[in-house]
Amino acid sequence: MALKSTIIKTQLSLSDMDRHVYHTCSLTLAQHPSENEQRLMVRLLAYALQYQEQLEFTKGLCADDEPEIWVKNYSDEIELWVDLGLPDDKRVKKACNRAKHVVLYTYGENTQTLWWQKNQAKLNSFGNLSVVSLPYSATQQLAEMAARSMSLTITVQDKEIWISDEQRSVHLIPEQLK
Repeated sequence: MALKSTIIKTQLSLSDMDRHVYHTCSLTLAQHPSENEQRLMVRLLAYALQYQEQLEFTKGLCADDEPEIWVKNYSDEIELWVDLGLPDDKRVKKACNRAKHVVLYTYGENTQTLWWQKNQAKLNSFGNLSVVSLPYSATQQLAEMAARSMSLTITVQDKEIWISDEQRSVHLIPEQLK
C-alpha cells in the first residue's frame, strides 16, 4: 500500500521590507512521504521570499516536469519557476527555456559548494536564472520548527531573514550565487 502525503496547515505572516510586500495567508501543503522536514520548510521559505499574486505550489515531487512553486500568466506561460535543491544542469536548462525567470534555492550539508563549482560555468550562461544558497545550519533549525499545524512569521530586511513560530526564531542570511 502506498504511503499518503501528510497535510500541513500553515498560517504565514510575511513582512518583506526589501520588496515592500506585507501579506498574511493560510496555506495547505501536502508533504510527500519522501519529503523531509528540512525540504518542506525550505519550500515554505521559498514561497514567502517569492510571494506575489498568482504564486502557487505545484505537484512538486510528484511531477518531474514542474517546479516546486510557480507563477503562470493568463496565457498559461510560466512567469516564475522556483526550484529547490541541487538539480542537474539539464533540469535548470529546461526550466530556463520554459520560464521567463527561474529562481533556485540550494540547501544541504557540505554539498552546495561542490555542486556550484561543478555547475557554475553552465549556469552562468542563463540570463534568466537566479541561484540562492541557504545555509545548512539555518535550514536544519527550520526543520525543527516543522509541524502539522504551524503559525510562522517571516521578516525580511536588508537581505536578512528571520523566521519565527511560537517557541523559536531562526535567523539566516542567504548567499546570492547568481
